[in-house]
Amino acid sequence: MMRTAGTFKVVSFTPASLVPEPAVETALPVGVATLEKHYEGEGLEGRSATLFTAAFDQAAGIGTYVAMESFEGSLEGRSGAFNFVHSATTDGGPHRGTDHFLIVPGSGTAALAGITGSGGLLVEEDGTHRVWFEYRLPGLPGEA
Repeated sequence: MMRTAGTFKVVSFTPASLVPEPAVETALPVGVATLEKHYEGEGLEGRSATLFTAAFDQAAGIGTYVAMESFEGSLEGRSGAFNFVHSATTDGGPHRGTDHFLIVPGSGTAALAGITGSGGLLVEEDGTHRVWFEYRLPGLPGEA
């Protein structure tokens, strides 16, 4: 199992006009947005395109999001692309990191073909966004 970590910055956050159909009114309305992120760190460099769905009350800090990211870049010098999914829920307290994070099997390309694994995201109190990937790649020593 390999581990790569770094930081990321959200370069753009664009709300979409997509709304659930049929319309169902809840106490937290569902919103959709697209994001672009840039990643850097020791062994991590790239960018991602993200589809982001959330039911969130910004004033109270309560809600849940689900995101599907398409990452393009390199992990430990191996270039390619893959998808990963993550979600988190907050009840208004401190953000503790993602509740779910998974590299989508079968989504890897080029030198990242066959990638599997998990990881996590964390937003620190100072606003630094951290990410880590714990992954396997076929052909690496000790990997199938």
